[in-house]
Amino acid sequence: MAYHLFEVYGIELEYMLVHKPDLKVHPMVDKLLTAKNGELTSDVENGKIEWSNEIVNHVVEIKTNGPTGDLEQLDQLFYENIKEINKILTQFDTCLLPTATHPFMDPFTETELWKHDHNKIYDLYNRIFDCNGHGWSNLQSMHINLPFANDAEFEKLHAAIRILLPIIPGLAASSPVMDRKFTGLKDTRLQYYKTNQKEVPEMTGKVIPEQVFNKKDYHKKIFEPINKAIKAFDDEKILDHHFLNSRGAIARFDRNAIEIRIIDIQENPSSDIAIATLIVEVLKLLVSEELVSLKDQKSWHEDKLFKIFNDVIKDAENTLITDHAYLAIFDLDRDADVKKIWKTLYEKVKSNLCENHRNHIEFLLQHGSLSTRILKGLRSDFSHANILKVYSRLAECLQNNRMFRP
Repeated sequence: MAYHLFEVYGIELEYMLVHKPDLKVHPMVDKLLTAKNGELTSDVENGKIEWSNEIVNHVVEIKTNGPTGDLEQLDQLFYENIKEINKILTQFDTCLLPTATHPFMDPFTETELWKHDHNKIYDLYNRIFDCNGHGWSNLQSMHINLPFANDAEFEKLHAAIRILLPIIPGLAASSPVMDRKFTGLKDTRLQYYKTNQKEVPEMTGKVIPEQVFNKKDYHKKIFEPINKAIKAFDDEKILDHHFLNSRGAIARFDRNAIEIRIIDIQENPSSDIAIATLIVEVLKLLVSEELVSLKDQKSWHEDKLFKIFNDVIKDAENTLITDHAYLAIFDLDRDADVKKIWKTLYEKVKSNLCENHRNHIEFLLQHGSLSTRILKGLRSDFSHANILKVYSRLAECLQNNRMFRP
């Protein structure tokens, strides 16, 4: 069944499993799924939410079990599942850890790939890309899936998403620390995201998708180059171009949806779903052409959008945008930081958000991205003990569904 624009949504959240006393990654998602299901399967349905494995055995994904039209209650559903997972993990002295990167994991010695269902695909990925690095085994995100019914809807949705992608890290960055130090980037996960498939650059492109606005052109300009480039590696012909496409937003024509993939996971599901809802409402605004015409949205080349995106990865909400053509999209006529853009957009759509989502977005706009708050909490002290203290608080925020205050 093909759903129309903004009729339903699919949300996916990823979390690390860590040993509770020392927060070291604990690769035992297979044990978690077995404990829940009675036997090992790669997916476990839990009512309206589904749990599943990822490429590494210390990351679990929880997601909507099929499309949902209700974003307002979704954070509570996710929270109930997080509490249930943490309760199961108690017997293993383990818990879930939020944020998009682990602050002191050594991926070269601690990575354990998933060894069960679909492991042939994971093994092939490992042979091609060497998945023992940060860009594969130390990154957690939220994905938003948005439907389109036909080429005309795809055109509008893809054009709007491309425009918004560059500033999303200014709202959602949560990955400032790796290898026990501030990396110099508020969104380190996306820095790795840009390059972790450098062996086959056709897969990621410029992260911002190319100017393609119908299925035929998408296959010609994105899927066909990917298929051609991967042939030398995929000797068993087991890789699917829908999964190989690693841009920041990917077209899933197999299920008529676009999946946004550049959103760092937050400290609790209420914050994740509030961010998802704000993004959805702003995309509705762009699709309606109230801010700027579809023709103008389509005119933006990925190189220009990538330049803005690359700056925002570094400074998140504090990034100063000087491209006046881009700012004009949001009715801003002078240089402005990304926080100002999001405040402007929030004012335009806040009446469409429920009170809970408004409270979370207003907290973010007042106190900054999670990356900014993590750095404030660390106070330039990157000792192991201090990192452990701050990230243990983040694990408590997830368990209690509350915001992190430095």
